[in-house]
Amino acid sequence: MSNKPRLVVVGDGMVGRKLANAMAGSDWHVDVLGEEEHGAYDRVHLSELFDGKSPGDLALPWDNAAAALHTGARVEGIDREARTVTAGERSFPYDKLVLATGSYSFVPPVEGVDSPGVFVYRTVEDVERIKAHAEGKGHGVVIGGGLLGLEAANALRCMGLDVTILEFAPWLMARQLDETGGGLLRRSIEELGIEVLCGTGAERIAEGDSGLVVTAGSEREIGTDMVVFAAGVRPRDELAREAGLAMGERGGVAVDDRCRTSDPDVLAVGEVAAVDGVCYGLVAPGYQMAEAVAASLRGEDASFPGADTSTELKLLGVDVAQFGAMDGPLHSTYFDPTAGLYAKLVLSDDAETLLGGMLVGDNGPYALLRASVGSKPPAKLADLLSDGAAEAEMPASAQVCSCNAVTKGTVTEAIAGGCGTVGELQDCTNAGTGCGSCVPMLKQLLSESGVEVSRSVCEHFPQTRAELFDIVRVTGISTFSELIAQYGTGAGCELCKPAAASIFASLSQGHILHGEQAALQDTNDHFLANMQRNGTYSVVPRVPGGEITPEKLIVIGEIARDFELYTKITGGQRIDLLGARLEDLPRIWARLVESGFESGHAYGKAVRTVKSCVGTTWCRYGVQDSVSMAILLELRYRGLRSPHKIKGAVSGCARECAEARSKDFGVIATEAGWNLYVGGNGGFKPRHAELFATDLDDEGLVRTIDRFIAFYMSTADRLTRTAAWIEDLDGGLDYLREVIVDDRLGIAADLDEIMRRHVESYECEWKGVLEDPEKLARFTSFANAPGVPDPDIAFRPERGQKVPLLLGSPGKES
Repeated sequence: MSNKPRLVVVGDGMVGRKLANAMAGSDWHVDVLGEEEHGAYDRVHLSELFDGKSPGDLALPWDNAAAALHTGARVEGIDREARTVTAGERSFPYDKLVLATGSYSFVPPVEGVDSPGVFVYRTVEDVERIKAHAEGKGHGVVIGGGLLGLEAANALRCMGLDVTILEFAPWLMARQLDETGGGLLRRSIEELGIEVLCGTGAERIAEGDSGLVVTAGSEREIGTDMVVFAAGVRPRDELAREAGLAMGERGGVAVDDRCRTSDPDVLAVGEVAAVDGVCYGLVAPGYQMAEAVAASLRGEDASFPGADTSTELKLLGVDVAQFGAMDGPLHSTYFDPTAGLYAKLVLSDDAETLLGGMLVGDNGPYALLRASVGSKPPAKLADLLSDGAAEAEMPASAQVCSCNAVTKGTVTEAIAGGCGTVGELQDCTNAGTGCGSCVPMLKQLLSESGVEVSRSVCEHFPQTRAELFDIVRVTGISTFSELIAQYGTGAGCELCKPAAASIFASLSQGHILHGEQAALQDTNDHFLANMQRNGTYSVVPRVPGGEITPEKLIVIGEIARDFELYTKITGGQRIDLLGARLEDLPRIWARLVESGFESGHAYGKAVRTVKSCVGTTWCRYGVQDSVSMAILLELRYRGLRSPHKIKGAVSGCARECAEARSKDFGVIATEAGWNLYVGGNGGFKPRHAELFATDLDDEGLVRTIDRFIAFYMSTADRLTRTAAWIEDLDGGLDYLREVIVDDRLGIAADLDEIMRRHVESYECEWKGVLEDPEKLARFTSFANAPGVPDPDIAFRPERGQKVPLLLGSPGKES
């Protein structure tokens, strides 16, 4: 028997494993008792099991050769007098005992929770059961709108299920966000087609004729195929209770700042430990506790420094972050609901000290703001949310990885020492090996240090979007399942699926709602309409060049009147009909299509409008027929899917009434023909287009724009506007001119062919739905009650029209 002091760790989770590894090289003999048959795994990335990863892919390293791991060892009791732990028929003596038992899924007392098809979301085994049951199913209910609930909802969505989230709190992520932030997160999630019901819990679950029926608040019944509880966790403190240890007021084992319980030979770390009465459900505080305990057991003077609950996440594709205090004497807020951005800083009463804050929609400033807590705020919020976060210098002391307390200085030193990839930085510094939310920052630091960083679409495809575009173009692949089977890995995600769908549509691979294509689309494309903030949709028929007959104006007016739609003339010379219910969309489209209208593609990353002035037809200053050219171009490029939206304009003279130089492609008439400008855009960071070619005739203008759009569509990264794409080209506008005009790469014929195929294959997407009963069936608010309108949608009158009735109102920077 070894004379070494004996340490027993009960629990082989992330924190227990961290402690065991931290004891490597010490004078202690370590026994780790884990009740699961497999070793510790990365529970933070549990959802990746839905994307094709195996439990082995999530396995955590065992870095302590002198320690002993006992799997399948469920601890049944602690004898504090004898200082032994009993697991089955074995007894383990200890000099020090550490409880790292973690937590369990909380299931509220709801009638019917033991029904078949009801699950919790916590372990590898839970995931396997959920995956097996979800196969071939159509709908799932997730109970819980916190971190776990949104993660579970995304998992079901990625498996092809429609999802309803029930959250008892008034808004999503109430522990991390205020009402405005939670409301914006809800809207962003609803835009993905996920139904969110806040202030609502499940009252009962019953077995129905074709699945389960969940009764929610106000006696609403939701038909579903499965229910997943992800309503939070509770500390697994039963061993400590039975052993007579002091408990926290709200559960958990009461510990001091050295993680010692009421018995000095028994310690507790992680989610089971109640520090000042609080149990922390994040991995970073657990890791800090484990390191403090390990240091103390090695004879060092160490204590738990207090929990940093800052968190940076991407939930269903939406950036969310919270750092420091959530409330305080003063607030500075920024809210842009159109761009999906919200930020709040909590300040001291003299506004000189940053105490904390939150971000929704853009986590770019997170690292800088988090590092600035306790000091002067670095910049105005509006500046940080544009380019200020990139331009502001992050100090070396700024913590890049909160899970492992890795600073920017540590990362940059590792890069200077030869680390050239994210993986190498992870191995060297441990940054990015916890929750993984700091990986984008690691890429940014690599890039800032002059290291070339991968531009792959996502972890499922090593190729760039441009490479995937060429693969699809050359091979003729027309389904995502075939594409990922041959050229990717896993099941795909919210990044690569819409990107692939866009590529298929760009290359005229059938209707976007045909077959499995429908499941790849973002919400707006899925329903061929823009979702609005109250869950209704907008309808924008195409009005080429802004030219419209009185008869068509009357039709639009009649439809707006009959369906009680809010009506507005857009900046692109079209008419927007807002407030349409989902189930009304096909009826509205039918009347528009019958009258000669078609989809304006206002919902798609596609060519939107080509705006025009009245040109020589009416204007005494006009030198060319701008209306006819605008109509020709808009009809030529209508419905063309691209990495981002594209807008155009044609002005009939240099007075520029169509504002062509603010568009992705802008045309201005000259006495000799047309001048072409490219690379302009409005939006959060407006840019003027630059002069590309002069005095083109009609044929030359169309050919040049054809190639410009086709080259952009073929080579730009997803969600990159033409302006940013041109800036990234090596050689910029001059290189673009060499490719398109001079055919330097010898691809002009290929670009011409891409556009020819699009023009010949174009069909109105609205009409395609109306002619297909299977596609039509998608347009209902409730799958289990076709035709029943959503009762949560309400309106109020304003200036003779109806507008959404919502709680609260947009704020502004203060």
